[in-house]
Amino acid sequence: MKLHLTQPEDTNLITAYDDHFVEVNKKRYSNHLIVMPNQIIEDWAIEGFAKLTVAHFTDILKLNPEVILLGTGKTHQFVHPKLTAALIEKGIAIECMTTHAACRTYNILMNEGRHVAAALLLAREQ
Repeated sequence: MKLHLTQPEDTNLITAYDDHFVEVNKKRYSNHLIVMPNQIIEDWAIEGFAKLTVAHFTDILKLNPEVILLGTGKTHQFVHPKLTAALIEKGIAIECMTTHAACRTYNILMNEGRHVAAALLLAREQ
C-alpha cells in the first residue's frame, strides 16, 4: 500500500509497505527494522515474533521513545508482560498490532511530533 502524508523536514516517514517490505522516505527495507522520526535501525537482529526476548526490548529502551509500536507481522499478537516490564517501569507505552497497522499509526504519531518507535517484523520471502 502506498501512503501519502505531509512530512515534517528531516523525519522518517513510512511511504509504503506490504508483508515483505517497509519503505521509509522511498527507500525499501526487507529485514525487520526499527523506525523512529530521527533514525532507522535497518536490521533489527531478531528471528521473528516467537524469538522475542527481554534483550530486544532493552535495545529499544536505549532509544528513549515515549511509545513503541510493535508490528507483529501479518497477525496481531501480544507479547508476554515479562518481556516488556522494563518499558512499563520507565513509563514507556507499548502497543502490539499488525505491521500494517503499526506503519499507519507510526506516521500519525510521528506527524504529531511524538517520539515514537515502530519495531516492525516482516514476513521473510521464501
